[in-house]
Amino acid sequence: MRIPRAVLLVLAAFAASPATARNIVLTNDDGLSSNVLALYHALKAAGHDVIVSVPCLNQSGMGAAAYFGRPIPPLGAACRNNAAAPGDPGAGPMTRADLPAKDFYYVAGTPVMAALYGIDVAGSKRWGIAPDILLSGPNEGQNLGSIILSSGTVGNAQYAAARGIPAIALSAGINSVGTETLDNPVSKVVAARTLELVRRLDRRTRGKLMLPAGVALNVNFPDNPEGAPWRISRIGSYNAYAVRFTDNMARDASAMMQAMASPQGAAIPEQPGITIDINRAAPSPAQADDESAIYKTAIAVSPMRAGYDAGKTPPGALRTLLRGLNRQRGQ
Repeated sequence: MRIPRAVLLVLAAFAASPATARNIVLTNDDGLSSNVLALYHALKAAGHDVIVSVPCLNQSGMGAAAYFGRPIPPLGAACRNNAAAPGDPGAGPMTRADLPAKDFYYVAGTPVMAALYGIDVAGSKRWGIAPDILLSGPNEGQNLGSIILSSGTVGNAQYAAARGIPAIALSAGINSVGTETLDNPVSKVVAARTLELVRRLDRRTRGKLMLPAGVALNVNFPDNPEGAPWRISRIGSYNAYAVRFTDNMARDASAMMQAMASPQGAAIPEQPGITIDINRAAPSPAQADDESAIYKTAIAVSPMRAGYDAGKTPPGALRTLLRGLNRQRGQ
């Protein structure tokens, strides 16, 4: 593929200039999680100004859904990990005592609604301008192949990129799920690796737009992200997950679905619905650069066009970016 000159100029040779403080909206589709908290602390420690805006409850699988024109009533139940309590407004600062309310917000709605609250309400009041970048995730589980069409993590990044805001969707392994203590060692590793990418983009762009206009990234971490190399990838034709509709979930539910139901102690009913399982078929040689194949051993970085733009996104400049990241880690 030919590399557009604009991409080359934005992602030019590595600049040794110091990192700048960026205004960052951090969102997800899981609600208040170990992953989002770990990344918040990593970004703050690096000097960035961060607003966290997440759904009240886990909203995985909602894609880019939004409740248009529907007012949000006060909460009828507590948010995940007690981010807010019953009776609190439908959107606003988190009321959990150990979190700074000025930085943490929730929305009783879809992931996109939470992301837009961070941009249009909390971010606008604080900065008066759009954020420098929106980071969505890290998700509790990878978002690979066609499953991204249902992903709130990716939907957030798409919405932001379509508005001209640089955006990265981040997805970790299911082993990054945190407990009520909001503490998981994997979350901290993923946060540190994410910070590598943010620093690299920041130093390359020297305070300017962190990604080319209309381009977002879909980043998937392996289950063991410590020391994993960065690899350019694409959202290709191989799907890590097999998704289908069944008329009897109890009969056809996969082991993966059973595991998803068991933490809540719920038996899967004999009712119709969607089931999901791991794709048992190996990728073909032609699918070797699909993120669904790469993520098992490397951090897969796939460029995405905003809003399903049909244009091509050449990988050449990203290869240069990732080579620099790997050199920094001696890989």
